[in-house]
Amino acid sequence: MKRMILSSLVMAACSLMTFGIASAATPVYDIVIRNGRVLDGAGNPFVRADVAIKDGRIARIGKIDAAGVREIDASGKYVAPGLIDMMDQSGEVLLKNGAAENKLRMGVTSLIAGEGGTPVDAEKIPEYFTQLEKQGIAVNFGTYYSAAQARVKVMGDGAARPTPAQFEAMKGLVATAMKNGTFGIASALIYPPDSFQTTDDLIAMAKVASACNGFYSTHMRDESGKLLDAIDEAIAIGEKGGVKVEIFHMKAAWAPGWGKLMPEAIAKINAARARGVDVAGDLYPYTAGGTGIDITVPNHLFADGAEQAWKKLRDPAVRAQLKREVAAGSLPGWSNLVEAAGGWEHVVLANSFNEKYAQYHGKSFAEIGKAMNKDPADAAWDILLDALPKRAMALYFMMDEADIETALKQPWTSVGTDASAAEKFGEVDALGLPHPRAYGTFPRVIAEYVRKRHVLTLEEAVRKMSSWPAARLGLADRGELREGLRADVIVLDYDRVQDRADWTHPTAAPEGIDTVIVNGKLAIDAGKYTGAKSGVVLRHACTR
Repeated sequence: MKRMILSSLVMAACSLMTFGIASAATPVYDIVIRNGRVLDGAGNPFVRADVAIKDGRIARIGKIDAAGVREIDASGKYVAPGLIDMMDQSGEVLLKNGAAENKLRMGVTSLIAGEGGTPVDAEKIPEYFTQLEKQGIAVNFGTYYSAAQARVKVMGDGAARPTPAQFEAMKGLVATAMKNGTFGIASALIYPPDSFQTTDDLIAMAKVASACNGFYSTHMRDESGKLLDAIDEAIAIGEKGGVKVEIFHMKAAWAPGWGKLMPEAIAKINAARARGVDVAGDLYPYTAGGTGIDITVPNHLFADGAEQAWKKLRDPAVRAQLKREVAAGSLPGWSNLVEAAGGWEHVVLANSFNEKYAQYHGKSFAEIGKAMNKDPADAAWDILLDALPKRAMALYFMMDEADIETALKQPWTSVGTDASAAEKFGEVDALGLPHPRAYGTFPRVIAEYVRKRHVLTLEEAVRKMSSWPAARLGLADRGELREGLRADVIVLDYDRVQDRADWTHPTAAPEGIDTVIVNGKLAIDAGKYTGAKSGVVLRHACTR
């Protein structure tokens, strides 16, 4: 009898052992990232832990014995939340190719676009969002609606003042866009027809966005000599309109004001924040901006719309006057980026969209003018006109590294590329602008400003690129590594993280972020895109 009992106990023990082994071998989680230095994204020091992911969410952080369908060894590496691009330009290209691989390779898992608005009218935004999700996107995507988009829809692209009826129609479009899930209204006041909007116009439309707890996000009216006036305007719109203010690509783009304007701008923002205005900004870590050559044309030429402007620009007499204005400096309603860059020798042709001018790509307009035996302005405007309907692009070297560092140090700044996803990885972004920010922005923050210059700690840099923008945007389920949140996760090799894109090779891929997970699915695995399209549209809830 004793032998039978002992035999039964041994068999039971063996069964339990077998069951335990089987349980340990049977995957409980979709992904387990082991042995990493886990950065929560909130700015806290790392902890050594495993991270388990299941059903698109972070299931557990700590010592994890259970297995994952996929096991990732992060020994010696950092595990962090996916990064958020606060100033993206991918609204159109994602309809053509949802991969956004140049963004993923930087560790970016969420994009916030819309400086120029949505690719569709306000009432069509739900269908646009549905189409993105149906076709599939590899990143999460949200957008603003443009105040100028409403203006052009109602009254065209000229400089005329809206009638009361037109203005009510414009506000109605903003309300529709907000109810359809946009994060607020955006403006790009340096460009016509945006530049024809008054401060009062924008305050009135901000009040509409305010009803949905929205943003006023702005490429300000001036980022150069009149930067402080532009900061005042942005703060006034937020304060009187009752909205959060996001200053796009914050910069002090005027050599005479380097080292002075940026601290003064920061002081104005800090003072506004101290009295309760929710204002912050984003930036990219480069000394040159990039935009169309059309910005070198004084805005008043566009008073009757772009079509008439291009006709006038072909007139030698009109050009003679415009050249005098460019030489004189900024005019009311126009920020002169040629002046801001210190002259045509600091404005570089980036993309002419024309084989005839390809030999001049990468050269300044001072050089191009000399080679073509033309005034640099004539060379620039001929290239501009020959590119139509495409937008010929230039690089404007206007910023100072010390000012970039000063801005990055502010606790309320985040990071934005001001670049689009590339329709094809390894090629210029969908804007046609060969600027290294499209491939290098986020790795550069870590490689240059954390590891090399020690401007930021790694914990602070990750916070500025994850939990801080998520908190600003109201994305309560993203931006941190915390149990129950959406699993947007990256693994970065700190010693290897490096931007490779530069002015000569603007589409070179970065290194050191070889694992990117979006909503629990591997998007970048061992440094290669998996083809996964697990991103979702980030719809702003219209609540107050």
